[in-house]
Amino acid sequence: MATSRSYSPPWRRGLGYVVLAAFALLFLGPFLIQLATSFKTDADAAGNALSLVPDPVSVRAWERIFGFSADSGVPFGRWLANSTIVATCITLGRVFLDSLAGYALARLRFRGRKLVFWLILGVLSVPNVVLLIPRFLVLKELSLYNTYTGMILPIMVDAAGIFIMRQFFLQVPVSVEEAARIDGAGVFRTYWAIVLPMVRPGILTVTILAFQGSWNEFSFFLVATSDPKYETLTTGLARFSSGSRGAGTQYPVTLGAALLSTIPIAILFFLFQRQFVGGRLSGGVKG
Repeated sequence: MATSRSYSPPWRRGLGYVVLAAFALLFLGPFLIQLATSFKTDADAAGNALSLVPDPVSVRAWERIFGFSADSGVPFGRWLANSTIVATCITLGRVFLDSLAGYALARLRFRGRKLVFWLILGVLSVPNVVLLIPRFLVLKELSLYNTYTGMILPIMVDAAGIFIMRQFFLQVPVSVEEAARIDGAGVFRTYWAIVLPMVRPGILTVTILAFQGSWNEFSFFLVATSDPKYETLTTGLARFSSGSRGAGTQYPVTLGAALLSTIPIAILFFLFQRQFVGGRLSGGVKG
């Protein structure tokens, strides 16, 4: 029996490509403006902000960013190092602790489990800005202000990550864990060696979200530190663009450094794009 095929006219397909290209340009536009502005002079950037053609072309902004200029005033290397240290530690902590808490809420039976889960959902509805002052007071009280520990520890656990990991753990067949217990595996070994490898898409999701969130974190780092040596890319660029480190906004330097700060996030997403978008639960039931 012949099956009918849906036929799409060429003009409709072409229209679809045009719409997709328009959306692509809409999203790529700010990055192109950043790139073009980084090669402009300060006067050209201020006078022709949206122009994609620098006139004249200048590499002075990049010389200042990479420290090749005597009057650089842009400690980009320190900002990058601080962001890398903090984001890496927060990401590793969130992946481990969020998955641990998610597994406990998905599988362990203890009194108040549902209450804990609903409290975690309640945390998701609280704006982060509400917690800034309490976090600042706690950091000052514990002598963690202006320290890497104070920048990392308070945001090492994430309610959204716990929820995501719990949902992934609920998809794992219970029979897998029962077989592991029959073989003599304890709770932690079952979680670490058996169940955790089966929720790899969930781990990748939490990893990307945790790294992106901590790399782009601004408001918490702003209240957790005041010493310039702890500035990250976000706080350093904010203070620099406000004129505290030089005269005026200095658009070429600011946008050039901002463009560089987006590269690690883009690389991370493109490396794990297939797993992040089309990931599915892997593993099987032990026979």
